Amino acid sequence: MTEPEVKHIPAANFKAECLRLLDEVANTRRPIIVTKRGKPVAKLVPIDQDAIDIFGRMAGTITICGDIISPIEDLDWTGDADNI
Repeated sequence: MTEPEVKHIPAANFKAECLRLLDEVANTRRPIIVTKRGKPVAKLVPIDQDAIDIFGRMAGTITICGDIISPIEDLDWTGDADNI
């Protein structure tokens, strides 16, 4: 699959259509290259969306029942191959 061709626009047209072009880049997620006398001078690209922070995502959804800190000494489970 080939990437779509990047749109080029002269600086004078960019100046006149700036707000519309900003919306276009935001909606299509495709960059636009601004040219001056046919040479690229700037690239308008969409901002990367913030990644979802998974740390603390499930906070408040779990209920702790009992003591989860103290060691379990009264059980004969050792975690070795015989107890798996």
